[in-house]
Order: sequence, then C-alpha cells, then structure tokens
Amino acid sequence: MVIKRALFVAFCALSLSGCETLAYTLENASADSAQSRPVRQVASQPQWVSATGYAPISLQPGQTEQQKILMAMRASKLQAYQELAAIINGQYLFGTSRVEDMVLQNDQFRTSVAGIVRGARVVKSYPVQSDTYATVLEVDLSQVERAWVQAR
Repeated sequence: MVIKRALFVAFCALSLSGCETLAYTLENASADSAQSRPVRQVASQPQWVSATGYAPISLQPGQTEQQKILMAMRASKLQAYQELAAIINGQYLFGTSRVEDMVLQNDQFRTSVAGIVRGARVVKSYPVQSDTYATVLEVDLSQVERAWVQAR
C-alpha cells in the first residue's frame, strides 16, 4: 500500500510539473507568434482611382436656371462620392428570383453603398451637352490603405 501511495504521489508530481511546462510552453508560443507576425507594408506610390458622377440639370429643383445648375453640380459630386465609396468599401448586393413552373417570373436586385471617403479631390466639374452636369473625383488608394492600417 505504501508503494502504491508513493507511486501515486510521484505520478501526480510528474503530471503537475508537465502541465506547468505545457502551459508555459503554450504561453511562450502564443507570445512568440504574436511578435513574429509579419508587418504589412503599405504602398508608398500613389494609386489614384477616379469616379465620375452625373446629374440632369432640368430635373433639379430651383426657380432659375442658375439654381438648377448649382444643384446639378452638387448632385453629380455626391454621385461621384457614392461611386468612390463603392470602389473603396465595396457594394452590398441583394437579389431575389422567383421561378414558377420552371419559368422565371420575377428577378429583383437591390444595391447599397456605405462607407467613408476621405482625401478625395475634385478633378473636374463640367457640363455635358446641354442638360447634364458631370463631376470627376479622385482619391489616392495608398492613403486610404495607410489610414486603415493606422486605425487598427
């Protein structure tokens, strides 16, 4: 009985010391892996992306032609920002289709864009033909990426 007890105590001591070593090894391994993670390099060369927004002049609210032009300028700029947001942040697409008797009856899609665009600049704002206004915006994607990396 004494031998069994001695063997049990020795086994418990070895088991507990093994757990401590295992726990210490796991802590060191996780700390080492966190320290050895590769650091992501951010591109330093500018990567310009542009987007163009369009707006009809005649459909804008306003009492005078000049007011309608100003509203079309603003609407085209906002539409260009929406295009840039879709390029930078992606676009959510939701679609449904209904099939009846193996014939497509209805096919619908909805899209939405959400995001922040910082650092964009107006390249050009100009009338297109007689009733449309266009605005071209551009943003440096390397600056956007740099801001995302610093925010993490």
